[in-house]
Amino acid sequence: MSDIKNVCQIYKYDNDFFQYTKNSPEYFAKEFASTEIQKDVVVWLNYHSLEDRCNIELLCETLKIDKLSVEDIYKEKHRPKIEEYPNYLFFSVHSALPDERNIFVLEQEQISFILGDNYLISFQQKKSDHFPDVRDRIEKKRGKIRIKGPDFLLFRMLEAIIDNYFEVLENITDTIEDLETRTVHNSNSNTLKMIELQKRKLGELRKIVLPLRDVTSQLEKSQSYLIDPVNHYYFSDLKENCLSVLDEIDTSKQILDGLTNLYYAVQGQKMNEIMKLLTIVSAIFIPLTFIAGIYGMNFDNIPELHTQGGYFITMGVMVVITVSLILYFKRRGWLKND
Repeated sequence: MSDIKNVCQIYKYDNDFFQYTKNSPEYFAKEFASTEIQKDVVVWLNYHSLEDRCNIELLCETLKIDKLSVEDIYKEKHRPKIEEYPNYLFFSVHSALPDERNIFVLEQEQISFILGDNYLISFQQKKSDHFPDVRDRIEKKRGKIRIKGPDFLLFRMLEAIIDNYFEVLENITDTIEDLETRTVHNSNSNTLKMIELQKRKLGELRKIVLPLRDVTSQLEKSQSYLIDPVNHYYFSDLKENCLSVLDEIDTSKQILDGLTNLYYAVQGQKMNEIMKLLTIVSAIFIPLTFIAGIYGMNFDNIPELHTQGGYFITMGVMVVITVSLILYFKRRGWLKND
């Protein structure tokens, strides 16, 4: 087991103050419910690792979190939906981050949320910074976050995840623009491979955006006392953002489908150019080969064989034929490079 010391961070804030500290899962398993949760103060506990399952289960047991919810924290593939309990809401979504080190892989991670009375707990599978803007808003008192409850904090965190979706899409769009240039001017088998890889990334992104769209729709309609009805509008806005992401995914996929067709069209055009060149060369050499074949026959009674200057006359005829054919092809426009 790797070092799991201080993999948890906690923010406590209201309109007048905020406090930020780090500690271990063992500490929060024992102290979170008894000392950290305070009346009229929003508490956000974030886990950057799920390795210390024992203390995570102990924390959930203290907060009276159902064991099925704990299992879902560790289960990556399950139906994404909001589970409403008398004292908390639970759901999981998948995030996506642009991985600059590897353009072939869509880096994704499951993040689980437990929304309770005056607190929000988020569970990340690994150390990755999805919420720098949320932290900045808390620390600098930007916007409404310090005067709102944990449900508004949840809105801001989901908004940050969706913003990451848009960032991933922007990176894919930049790659598509580069692929458009390469497809027209310098296409090869690697170009087609990159097009298919981008299609795969869009497909993966679509699979993780659809569940979040459903989750935001459920939050928008939730009747739980943990979601302030005034905040339903914000979750509706998140749903619209998810739909915008899905629309951009479909648009980018259509562009990539068009690039695939363009790639094969360009390759076909190149093949046509090669075949045209070979046909022109063959058309020029067919009459020359015919002449050479006639005078290459081993018959004694070929009158032209004994003609003085016959060789030069034959070569001259071949030159005239070649030049005539080239001029004819040029006049017809067959020698132009499209």
